[in-house]
Amino acid sequence: MSALLRVRLTPRGGSDRVDGVVDGILRARVAAAPADGAANEALCRLIAREVGVPRSAVRVAAGATARLKILEIAGVGEAELRARWPGLA
Repeated sequence: MSALLRVRLTPRGGSDRVDGVVDGILRARVAAAPADGAANEALCRLIAREVGVPRSAVRVAAGATARLKILEIAGVGEAELRARWPGLA
């Protein structure tokens, strides 16, 4: 079982946090710069912590170099994500 999660990432956002859901897309920010995959790694750690899965269960499935990303999260269903963040598309 795995779920896909659309995320709009703001790198160099001051702190690692989820800002909520806007237009069906999760908004998140990380303190890391978008160099050498640091922002993507910080995003995966943040989402893993928020959802309660190991870091290895979260990967960037699409959009590695874009602000809009699709994450694949193993061990979690889409219903669980919608319950955690109402308003997800």
